[in-house]
Amino acid sequence: MTERTERREEVGAMDVGGAGDGTPSVHASARGGRGSAAALLDRPRGKSVPGPRAAATVGLPAGLLKTARPRQWVKNVLVVAAPAAAGELFSWQAAAQLVLVFLLFTAAASAVYLINDARDAEADRAHPVKRNRPVAAGYVPVAVAYAIGGGLAVLAPLVAATLCNPITAALLTAYVGMQLAYCISLKHVLVVDLVVVTTGFVMRAMIGGLALGIPLSRWFLITTGFGALFMVSAKRYSEAVQMAGKAGATRGLLSEYTTGYLRFVWQLAAGAAVLAYCLWAMEEGGVARTSLLPWRQLSMVAFILAVLRYAVFADRGTAGEPEDVVLRDRALALIGLAWVAMYGLAVANW
Repeated sequence: MTERTERREEVGAMDVGGAGDGTPSVHASARGGRGSAAALLDRPRGKSVPGPRAAATVGLPAGLLKTARPRQWVKNVLVVAAPAAAGELFSWQAAAQLVLVFLLFTAAASAVYLINDARDAEADRAHPVKRNRPVAAGYVPVAVAYAIGGGLAVLAPLVAATLCNPITAALLTAYVGMQLAYCISLKHVLVVDLVVVTTGFVMRAMIGGLALGIPLSRWFLITTGFGALFMVSAKRYSEAVQMAGKAGATRGLLSEYTTGYLRFVWQLAAGAAVLAYCLWAMEEGGVARTSLLPWRQLSMVAFILAVLRYAVFADRGTAGEPEDVVLRDRALALIGLAWVAMYGLAVANW
């Protein structure tokens, strides 16, 4: 009896004052209501109830790097397209020049991302996803993003003019100007937004050849242009399919396009890219007469298969991230390797 009495007294003490660690007694449920007491009883001892999850702290250097979009840098590998097509990759001088051009184009693209995020910081804070961007979240001050972005936008063409040639610097300047115009107004203009993004890919493919003084084939430019339009319009189509009924959560202009129109664009672009590549591969001047097999013509098979494989993802509406499709689909990667091998053999005259 004595033990029971002592235990009742302890419970009564808890009922009056509560436990020292902030955990209420069972008897509180009778006084405070069942719901509140049940919620309180679920609290772990010695711990406070956590508030809304806070975003992980990001330092300024890491925030700047994230704003520069490292995942997008893979696109800049296109700078080797023209030299590779012309067989001009097999010298240290050419390789060093292309590495420099890659770095300069990456700097120019990063400048655009920094300035764009600084300009859109206020709007991004109201967006469910974009509010986590370092500038919108406050990890990178807007003034710092503007300063570093502006510095890179000026520095990249200047270095190109000094270490490459004037036409490379001019192309970089045009790229930065076009992309900034896109960020400010052109991304709100139907069709023009597709053309601007496509032109950015064509500029990447051109700049390596211009830096090395390599003449650019008209079929190379047409194939690159329509191939880029195919991927860009497939990306927009996938976004439209995935965000149907949620246009406010994605690109503002996307709601102005119909999925039927975007499907028409990527199908037209795919057909034009295949036709242009076939004409390019069949050019008499590019056929190696001493090779064992007509590798350049055979590469048409791999190119067409690659387009058809990518079109599967476009048709499903899952080509919203082109770099993920290219890097993660094993079949597409193998087809790409086969194409590289055959075209390489054609360039080497084997």
